[in-house]
Amino acid sequence: MRILLPMMLAFTATLPLVPAIAAAPPQTQTLEKGIVSSANIHGSEAGQEMLRAGGSAADAAMAMMLALTVVEPQSSGIGGGGFLLYHDGRTNTLSTIDGRETAPATARPDRFMGPDGKPLAFMAAMPGGKSVGVPGNIALMAMTHHKWGKLPWKHLFAPAIRLAEQGYQVTPILRQRLDMMAKIWVDFPEAQAIYWRDGQPLPVGATVRNPALGIFLRKLAKAGPKAFYTGDNAKAIIAATASAKRNPAPVTAKDIAGYKAKERPPVCVTYRTYKLCGMGPPSSGATTVFGILGMLEHFPIPALGKDSPTSWHLISEAMRLAYADRDLYLGDADFVSVPVKGLLDPAYLAQRAALISQDAARADYPAGNPPGSAPRTAALAPDVPGTTHFVAADKWGDVASMTSTVEGPFGSALIVNGYFLNNELTDFTFAPELNGRPVANRVEPGKRPMSAMSPTIVYDPQGKVVLAVGSAGGKRIIMHVLKALVGVIDWKLPINDAIALPNIFMAGDAVQIESGTELAARERELARKGRTILSTPLDSKLNAIEFNQSHWRGAADPRSEGKALKE
Repeated sequence: MRILLPMMLAFTATLPLVPAIAAAPPQTQTLEKGIVSSANIHGSEAGQEMLRAGGSAADAAMAMMLALTVVEPQSSGIGGGGFLLYHDGRTNTLSTIDGRETAPATARPDRFMGPDGKPLAFMAAMPGGKSVGVPGNIALMAMTHHKWGKLPWKHLFAPAIRLAEQGYQVTPILRQRLDMMAKIWVDFPEAQAIYWRDGQPLPVGATVRNPALGIFLRKLAKAGPKAFYTGDNAKAIIAATASAKRNPAPVTAKDIAGYKAKERPPVCVTYRTYKLCGMGPPSSGATTVFGILGMLEHFPIPALGKDSPTSWHLISEAMRLAYADRDLYLGDADFVSVPVKGLLDPAYLAQRAALISQDAARADYPAGNPPGSAPRTAALAPDVPGTTHFVAADKWGDVASMTSTVEGPFGSALIVNGYFLNNELTDFTFAPELNGRPVANRVEPGKRPMSAMSPTIVYDPQGKVVLAVGSAGGKRIIMHVLKALVGVIDWKLPINDAIALPNIFMAGDAVQIESGTELAARERELARKGRTILSTPLDSKLNAIEFNQSHWRGAADPRSEGKALKE
């Protein structure tokens, strides 16, 4: 695996963007039709509407982000943040935009430590003001629209405004997430006012209307992004976090007005002749996904095939080694040195691959010492699967791949102007030190928490975009994207079949495999490798588009309510 990175040990906001590099000069892709895919039919319809109006992939992606704010409030929205990969078909360059939330000035390393000196339980820290970071999605949207948008700013809001004002129906997944909130929302009447009726969550099929959100979206459409980061909306965020019944915590006008989305260099590697690009720190997605692939490249995964327990054993072993490095080295590179180049160094990954046996599981999975790394202490952050992903391609060859989130279901449970504020600060590691050393992902003012979001774009050897993919799922996002990439590149599966492959993760010393799948039927064969196997539900929410010879085809995870739509 060859790394395509600046010769630096850590990314900073001042580095120039890295252009798309391929085995041959990139080729322009001009198509008659575009395509979109998101985790909700209304989101996909919003993107499709933009393409049909002459909009770009950027316009489609941002309209989907806004629409999903309304119909997928449990997962993402303008009260959260995201990461965007964008391939510009005109210039044949790849850009990435970091719209991750930032910690307010009052956020100190001990923010999530209890009076007993121990980290708070996740459910004690999540609801209310303490977990809220300054939202980044509107700033990301403004930068994206300025660089690549073709339609007027206000046009992008039309589908979301209609959904908020005219309503949409509760889906089974939304109802399931509402049920999860029953005990927490006792302290959050604003949320209940929208999604509850007669003291119970709205039933499947009930119509949800959110007039307050519709009013605010109309204001944003007319006044632009400043209406989010200043004025009445900023005051409402300040009031909501400071007066929260649970975990009140101050966010200031300066915190909000000072937020900036950042362009960052993409992280790119070659794998089996393809070039794969993802998001750099504070995302841990690209380094971990590509680290796993760099280890797997030393094994005959293509020949073993998708039905071989050995293939999945090797994936599991590489997963554990890559996550060990993730837990030790990843964080916001504006605050800590992240050895991105070292983590993806081919010689280093060859050393890591040498720790893996095809026949037996390891007894331990130590973090390594990649080139350029400094002594570090590993510590884990709590995790609740959430988030959403959406993709778009237009007739000019632009391709967008964006993952967006409010973190846990319905974020902090605080509502401002009809939308939920995130709980992204619980993505920081709660314990700021371990064994006397600072943790890379500790809370600090202005810092962005580490994320597992893994938006990815893949180029063929001729430099053409052939795949854009991403997923929801907390820390499992990395593995959902990984298996899709292996499915397409190594096992030559169509993207819809690759997405449908079994999910795999870990729980303590055990390997989790998705119940009800062909892999679960081979549990005993996997267990012979020496690791406890747990067959368990492992939902995912992948969305992707794939270029096949002359046209795009879209895919949405069969486990989700997603939909791909052509222009």
